[in-house]
Amino acid sequence: MDTKQLLNQLNAKNVANTFDLAKENNIDHQKVIGAVNSILALNNNIIFAEPITSKCWELTSEGESVILHGSYEVNVFNAIPSDGIAQKELMQLSNAKIGFSQAMSKGWIAIDRSANKIIRKIDSVLDQVKEDLTKLKLNCDEIDNSIKQDYKKRKLIREVVIKSFNLSKGPEFTTSIMKLETELTPDMILSGSWKTTEFKTYNFEALGQMPAAGCLHPLLKVRADIRQIFLEMGFTEMPTNNFVESSFWNFDSLFQPQQHPARDSHDTFFLDDPKTSENFPQEYLDKVKEVHSKGGYGSQGYGYDWSKDEAKKNVLRTHTTAVSARMLYGLAKNFKPTKYFSIDRVFRNETLDATHLAEFHQVEGVIADYNLTLGDLIGVLYMFFERLGMTELKFKPAYNPYTEPSMEIFCYHQGLEKWIEIGNSGMFRPEMLLPMGLPDKVNVIAWGLSLERPTMIKYGINNIRDLVGPKVNLQMVQNNPICRLDK
Repeated sequence: MDTKQLLNQLNAKNVANTFDLAKENNIDHQKVIGAVNSILALNNNIIFAEPITSKCWELTSEGESVILHGSYEVNVFNAIPSDGIAQKELMQLSNAKIGFSQAMSKGWIAIDRSANKIIRKIDSVLDQVKEDLTKLKLNCDEIDNSIKQDYKKRKLIREVVIKSFNLSKGPEFTTSIMKLETELTPDMILSGSWKTTEFKTYNFEALGQMPAAGCLHPLLKVRADIRQIFLEMGFTEMPTNNFVESSFWNFDSLFQPQQHPARDSHDTFFLDDPKTSENFPQEYLDKVKEVHSKGGYGSQGYGYDWSKDEAKKNVLRTHTTAVSARMLYGLAKNFKPTKYFSIDRVFRNETLDATHLAEFHQVEGVIADYNLTLGDLIGVLYMFFERLGMTELKFKPAYNPYTEPSMEIFCYHQGLEKWIEIGNSGMFRPEMLLPMGLPDKVNVIAWGLSLERPTMIKYGINNIRDLVGPKVNLQMVQNNPICRLDK
């Protein structure tokens, strides 16, 4: 149906319903809706369209089949000869089971046990189901509601919701629509025709098309804000562009013994190619070997035969503290009090769950100065996490091979309604610092946390797999606001 045909019919009727018009003209209802929308888009004063929601009944494919071939019960009845038929033979009919059940319940047929046959109880039947469905197809209001519900249970008809429009004439109603111009052309200006041309009203409140643009992931938003916090606190960012580290820098330089469980393949990813590296300062390597195997600097060491071959093994770094070790070793040559930080990826051979991934980001802060104490560490941690908007903190004594004393940091997660570990901290041991050549009275305090867990807390995400990985909802990434930490 085109717009002219619609307007002519509305002119004759004054009021009309789009669904009724579709039935009268035997066309698809959506074509009538399309004509209405075309008229409204040109001028919404030509016609008024009031949206209406109604319900109606329509035949299913089974219902259409009944109109063509008769109901199942009548077909079963007609298939029974006057002298009866074996039930097994009768059941060869299409939909015989349903038809047999209906015919039995209506009292049309019976089972003759003595002859083991199905026989007729009456001479003829009327196919009321076929008649009812034929009437319903023409006008669903002619059939009683209780009968409709029975046919619905038999899946012969279904109830559908129809969204239509009640149409009426508007103040500028006309049966001939002049298409309004949408833009001013150079030809109109040259000829002067623009003076008498009717233009479509410009909608200044219409939303333009959203430009295609990339979106920052929540992790990147929180990372940017945490980085800004470190910079505001006077920290210098460490270079962390090497995901592969030797076991020497990842473990040995941190006074972590070569028999430690963290150096097992169940916890660490080892590389096959290149399998090893030997880029170690020889003098420093000798001191690390000495303190591991024999002790020194007031420590008895671990008392084992330190293996250079073990130290040469390449790994995907398990923490960015390996970078801190490199930086502190370089700082020892010309020491001055320094504050370092880094935010980058680390890799652990973890079992995946709601709060753990095999690859995640570590946020690390390191302060090296004279005569630092555990009190300085706790004070800096409260200051740092307060800027992150996390004031509900708890500290728990812990053990780390390279820090003593050590503390785990816990924060209360409102979404999970429990305390979760968000980081680790401590003071680097003399066995780690003094072989580097740092002065005797220099202490180093450090802490590390994952980037993912603060992000989960700030954005109310309960499962880390909804933040990182194949299950991430890209619409969530696009819609989430800029992260503003409560600094």
